[in-house]
Amino acid sequence: MLEGLIRRGTLTTVAVLILCVIGVVAALRISVQMIPDLDVRTISVRTTWPGATPQDVEKEILIEQEEFLRNIPSLQQLIASASFGEARIELEFPYGVDINETLIRVTNALSQVPSYPNNVDEPRVYATSFSSNSFMYFRVAPLPGNPRQLNMVLMQDFLEDNVQTRMESVPGVSQVTVYGGAERQIQVLIDPARLAERGLTVADVRRAMTERNRDASGGEIESGKRRYLLRTVGRFEDLEDLRQLILARRGDSLIRLDEVAEVRQGHFELTSQSFSDGEPVLGLSVRREAGSNVIDIKRAMLIELDAINREILRPAGMVMRLIADDVGYVQASLSNVWTNLALGALFASLVMFAFLRSVRATLVGVIGIPICTIAAFLGLLAAGRTINVISLAGVAFAIGMTLDNSIVVLESIELARRRGLDRLRSAVEGVREVWPAVLASTLTTVLVFVPVMFIEQEAGQLYSDIAIAVSASILASMVVAITLLPTASARMHFRSEAEGQTSSDRGVRATVLATVDWLTAGRLRRLSTVTLAAAASLAAFVWLTPPAEYLPEGEEPKTFARMNAPPGYNLETMRGIGEEVQQYFLPFLGDAPTRFDRGETAVPALKYLNLRVEANGLRIIAEPKDPNHIKPLMDALGSKFKEYPGMRSFVSRGSIITSNDGGTRSVNLDIAGPDLSVIYDVALAAYRRTQAVFDDPRIRAEPPTLSLSQPLVELRPDWSRAAELGMNAVDIGFAVSALTDGAFVDEFLLNDDKIDVYLYGDAGTKATLDDLGRLPIYTPTGTIVPLSTIATVIETVDTNTIRRVDGRRTVTLGIIPPESVALESAVQIVREQVVEHLRAAGLVPANVRMEISGAGDQLDATREALSGNYLVAVLIIYLLLVAIFTHWGYPLLIMTTIPLGVAGGIVGLWLMNWGGGLLPLIGLPPLSQPFDMIAMLGFLILMGTVVNNPILIVHQAMLNVQRLGMTARDAVSDAVATRLRPIAMSTLTTVCGLAPLVFLPGAGTELYRGVGAIVLFGVLGTALVSLTFLPALSVMVLGWRRPTGIAAAGADRLEDAPKALATDLEVRKTGTD
Repeated sequence: MLEGLIRRGTLTTVAVLILCVIGVVAALRISVQMIPDLDVRTISVRTTWPGATPQDVEKEILIEQEEFLRNIPSLQQLIASASFGEARIELEFPYGVDINETLIRVTNALSQVPSYPNNVDEPRVYATSFSSNSFMYFRVAPLPGNPRQLNMVLMQDFLEDNVQTRMESVPGVSQVTVYGGAERQIQVLIDPARLAERGLTVADVRRAMTERNRDASGGEIESGKRRYLLRTVGRFEDLEDLRQLILARRGDSLIRLDEVAEVRQGHFELTSQSFSDGEPVLGLSVRREAGSNVIDIKRAMLIELDAINREILRPAGMVMRLIADDVGYVQASLSNVWTNLALGALFASLVMFAFLRSVRATLVGVIGIPICTIAAFLGLLAAGRTINVISLAGVAFAIGMTLDNSIVVLESIELARRRGLDRLRSAVEGVREVWPAVLASTLTTVLVFVPVMFIEQEAGQLYSDIAIAVSASILASMVVAITLLPTASARMHFRSEAEGQTSSDRGVRATVLATVDWLTAGRLRRLSTVTLAAAASLAAFVWLTPPAEYLPEGEEPKTFARMNAPPGYNLETMRGIGEEVQQYFLPFLGDAPTRFDRGETAVPALKYLNLRVEANGLRIIAEPKDPNHIKPLMDALGSKFKEYPGMRSFVSRGSIITSNDGGTRSVNLDIAGPDLSVIYDVALAAYRRTQAVFDDPRIRAEPPTLSLSQPLVELRPDWSRAAELGMNAVDIGFAVSALTDGAFVDEFLLNDDKIDVYLYGDAGTKATLDDLGRLPIYTPTGTIVPLSTIATVIETVDTNTIRRVDGRRTVTLGIIPPESVALESAVQIVREQVVEHLRAAGLVPANVRMEISGAGDQLDATREALSGNYLVAVLIIYLLLVAIFTHWGYPLLIMTTIPLGVAGGIVGLWLMNWGGGLLPLIGLPPLSQPFDMIAMLGFLILMGTVVNNPILIVHQAMLNVQRLGMTARDAVSDAVATRLRPIAMSTLTTVCGLAPLVFLPGAGTELYRGVGAIVLFGVLGTALVSLTFLPALSVMVLGWRRPTGIAAAGADRLEDAPKALATDLEVRKTGTD
């Protein structure tokens, strides 16, 4: 069959071209993303209750919902928070959970809640994940000069009705959110005096409105041959209809609503305001569907943007434009990987040419690179994956590895030619002699990825794309090496390797072989070599292994800065602070980056500045013109925020993996207990202690304020007096609510939109605390009394946010250590110097629990999973070697190189960080690679690749001893001489293929640089081990075993081994003739 394929070269070529065309078409259809979609395992529940205090939200909503949600199967953690007018719950489930089934269970659990207070909206349930965060941001502003004099606050409903729906129709978009304005509201401003004159109460107004504003279906009625549907129309059709509402009848006269109240269309109280580059705007953010192509979404969205502006917004006096998106960073990252991939392929090809000294032979050798690249895309498509930075990095990693099989086959074919065979026979025999070796090296590389399937954490999900891409490429390289490559070789003549060697080549070879002979010459030298190599590896593990990080951030050159206000601040106050901050940074908008480089400005030049102001704080999203200025910009924002006393600030860099809050480096300290005041005291002590033990840490508190300082007014009714007047708690509460902040009455249908109707006093929303005691309360007995006569007004303080974790009130400090402190070290510092210190000082009461969670927990879980899977990978490699050698002992000799290769990766990582720290001395930015979980997964690739060269050296040495009767030392020396050139070629092609990915900076490189560095330096270390430690140990082991008589039995087993593998090990004596 093999000979038939080689003879029918045209058929083989056409088949390969067809597969390539199919692969290219398939690759163009794969979605493009920044990172792979991560498993959705968090479900959020949001319930709104306008006007409700956090204390009432906790009692009436959270506790009720928690009672039913905590019984959902597989629930790992339940985090709930109550704030003004809103309840939020996050349910966290294990990896691999069926999220659709879980959503149904959550919905069913919420349906069991008996009832909610009046005006509580239906709970909204949705699944969330980091990879579905908003990735495009738009702003809507009036046309220049605001020719229509638009109040942009009122335009939110217009955008939701006309723009949001259009944008959500773009393929791949899952959700568009409009923010910065306020929803419409029908406001009924009651005049208490007129109401009292007519003997009515606020409750009477509410009753009349709710009883009238109803449609009633009457079924059907028949008349003759016709059937009619019957309904009674009661809903208000317009505002005038509402004004004419009859409240009561007094004799022959009717009391209508417009006699006692003003009815107008307004809006809810503004809770936030957005600015873009200094202009007040409305904002829109876009989320995508899982698996969608972000580049296609942006392309389609920009087309839709032009249509929306032309057809909807400009005629209405507005314009919308894109202000920020992650797609540019995605495109830059992907372009960077493609460039590095091309450079790696070029460098690997140049290495092959340097060894082969033949253009034709080099072209035949590298013909598999584009084919294997296409095969990688086919593998990703078949596995349902996407093209992203991680998967493309996997394709790039495989470039150098795919040439290993080609090198083996080319050498075998060339040696067959040197034995006098013609081109066709040499191609056939060359492949036939080495295909078992090719199969063995391919399987050791591919099967080592099997344990990745058992890593459920985010690191495993991210890394699986690399595993798929590398496996598909390596498998394709094996097929190319035993089919296409011999087919091409049978039709080409290229110069032999011996002819291409120079005196320099022979000099290097002689030096290496002389060194190996010297190291294996005596027992003491061999023992010393083995001992020193083992000791050096152990020292690398002990002293050079850096503390671990969890995941790389995947950092974008933009910053998210948050300043949290103390409780009690209102929107007007924060708007003033926001405008001050904005005015400070606006002069640097559009500035020249070189001015900051020269030290002329304190703030880097800004590309854009987006500000959102709320009553509890403000948030800034900004990006410098020069991506290298991102850290100075973060420092400038942090310094500016510190000018405002009492504020807590948090500045982080944009991330495409977490929610832009430094989550992959956050050590979460959970402080739980029954008493909020005690919890806050402990949390504040932990906050201050953390600032003392770390050098300028970033600390994010949830809730942001660590004190009971939210001003709160409580009305304590005099129940005896209230009973005398015929009033109950509901009547008093509704009357007070209506005459101050407004009370919900009903819904008004206007053009298919539901608009809430609220009752207000004649002052509207401008009622003050001083007026509260004087509010006129009309009682059922017909008297009007001030509120102070039936209730005591008490001013106190409480919290503005209540957070609960698994049913316990909890404060969480998200501690992000300085970059100089690794996450693993930070966890230990927090545990020993913060938690234990506070306990030893007696600052933690017995009923308060302190636990560490967050990225630290994930780090431990992922590392534990990795440790177990490393053992699985080693076992798989060992069993595969046993199958190749048909011997249970000799594979152990090869396996000894694995820890030494891993040590080489650790040493290389240390050298890279050490050298990268010196780069600023020559005017270059520093280069630092954390030892994160993605980098650790590079050890799996190493385990599959480091054994390839030792397999052939040990096997050749065994054959020399057992079949040719050589002494152990001569057998090992001959084996090294035979394998020296292939070791050099495969090592250098792999290193050159990886070097651009590791050493060239660019967008997105932090996501894969660690894996590349571990593999690159591990391969270099393995090459060194193969020429030092392995020969010395092999001589010792083979020398011990020969006298035992086991060698003869081993020889018998080797005779049964595939002869092709033995022949391959004999023919690779390149350059020795």
